[in-house]
Amino acid sequence: MSRFGVFVVGPAGSGKSTFCSSLISYLKNTKRSCLYVNLDPAAEDFDFEPDVDIKNLISLDDAMEEMQLGPNGAMIACFEFLMENLDWLESELDDVTEEFITIFDCPGQIELYSHVPILPNLCKHLSMHLNYSLCAAYLIESTFVVDKAKFFAGTLSAMSAMIMLEIPHLNILSKMDLVKSQVSKRELKRYLDPDPSIISTDIHAQTNPKFHRLNEAVVNLIEDFSMVSFLQLESQNEDSVQAILSYIDDCLGFSEVQEPQLKDEPDADWQEAE
Repeated sequence: MSRFGVFVVGPAGSGKSTFCSSLISYLKNTKRSCLYVNLDPAAEDFDFEPDVDIKNLISLDDAMEEMQLGPNGAMIACFEFLMENLDWLESELDDVTEEFITIFDCPGQIELYSHVPILPNLCKHLSMHLNYSLCAAYLIESTFVVDKAKFFAGTLSAMSAMIMLEIPHLNILSKMDLVKSQVSKRELKRYLDPDPSIISTDIHAQTNPKFHRLNEAVVNLIEDFSMVSFLQLESQNEDSVQAILSYIDDCLGFSEVQEPQLKDEPDADWQEAE
């Protein structure tokens, strides 16, 4: 039996939990089954109560107190503890069927999926032992397109996560409502499917000339891989959430394993061919 899941990842403050809430709300409204898994041991406030919560295994405060660690070190320790106790997570996910989409709401410490192999190893375990088909939704704030240096940094972090996680990947510009009045549609189009050679001109205009060679090196790196493009998201816009969900479904191959839904009654004007 196949299972399906999406890891919602990205820097702190990029709107991951808000997107998860909007996605869950849309799925419930359209009568689709979903399971909400909170993997942030520091999260406290939720629009929807998690079906599975890492804090039932370990919390950030407990790790900081018992191990005398700071927030970032404690976060790594929490996930190391999770990886040592994957039987707990397996038991929590045991009843999930192929009709469900499991939404994994991840913390904002990007080192978990761009520097250390914790989340990549978790993805591999879910795929191998629970037969999960997984994808990642990587969110960065749309305000990054206003600050070109931040956009480059966001693009590089997205590319790093894509390489580390090794699962189908969607890059999403969140909070699009914040930049509608600041960026024209023509300007925005340049960033949805980035052409680094064009954007580098803007970067040069904003940075000290001594950094121009570094800018060019970053441009060449992004251009050589040609992996990153972005989708637009307004979490409060149902059509926008629906569009993102359709991409997630395509990445997971969700529709391919679902039973066809037949109408209770045939159309009145349909006649069987003789």
